[in-house]
Amino acid sequence: MTKAIVLTGITTTGTPHLGNYVGAIRPAIEASKDAQALPFYFLADYHALIKCQEPERVRQSSLEIAATWLALGLDTSNAVFYRQSDVPEIMELAWMLACVASKGLMNRAHAYKAAVADNEQSGENDPDKGITMGLFGYPILMAADILMFNAHKVPVGKDQIQHIEMARDIAARFNHIYGEHFVLPEALVSEHGATLSGLDGRKMSKSYNNTIPLFEPEKKLRKLINKIKTNSLLPGEPKDPEDCTLFSIYRAFAAPHEVAEIRKRYADGIGWGDMKQTLFEHINDHIAPARERYEALMQAPEHIEEQLQLGALKARAVSAPFIRKLRNAVGISRISL
Repeated sequence: MTKAIVLTGITTTGTPHLGNYVGAIRPAIEASKDAQALPFYFLADYHALIKCQEPERVRQSSLEIAATWLALGLDTSNAVFYRQSDVPEIMELAWMLACVASKGLMNRAHAYKAAVADNEQSGENDPDKGITMGLFGYPILMAADILMFNAHKVPVGKDQIQHIEMARDIAARFNHIYGEHFVLPEALVSEHGATLSGLDGRKMSKSYNNTIPLFEPEKKLRKLINKIKTNSLLPGEPKDPEDCTLFSIYRAFAAPHEVAEIRKRYADGIGWGDMKQTLFEHINDHIAPARERYEALMQAPEHIEEQLQLGALKARAVSAPFIRKLRNAVGISRISL
């Protein structure tokens, strides 16, 4: 039986936080153990250059993200875990795809349109001021990531669905010109994917500087949880759990019976201090074993590098022969006598 290929990329621009874990890392780790699928997980370090021009940050983020996935139990015997920059065929494919992708398609990309709109709203004469070709061509590189391995499914948030549709359009155009080479990928959008609120009540995001890093030491974790914004209701006053950041985070880590018990305590008027202590203890207990493994891995970067190189070998066993086939298809080959 042919395994379904599922592909996920992680941009190396920051430290993994609780929101990343709940929304993307945890379900992907579980999927890596699915014997019916062949998952490809990669560190998207070339994508990182689009929005981060701090070399040390990209390097440190690559280390932290790789250590996080390994510490949480990624099954590298089943999944292919690699660094994007270790598979040069991806960048070569990106150029081939750029030569069939229409500029009009790129003009419609949400990120590009948002950047143009920001310039226009700020009164800039040049709507493209500050917009790099990296940002403009981002969907092409993402398409290359996906099509290089002919991924069937690509787990994404709703804001990324457009990129999968663009990858399908580009693949179909290439197939039309050069013959059937690419599977048309499908977006896999989880209806149950959790989006956590951050310290200030907005979506937990590096952009808002409101995150709780996944493997913070106990003392720092407690301090951050104590900073989470709450309302002014006093202990003993009934509280609405559905409008509470503390509850939303707790629910993402708790079993159904634990969530039901906390709901009852909200109705009974739990104090915010008590709820913050409960949340701290619950998260700390949940991540403590993986935190210990993470800290050990961070002290052994050579082991992380070894795992990435093994993953790159598996990835290139697919990408190298495929790019040779694609070169021949587009007419780039040695002259035969």
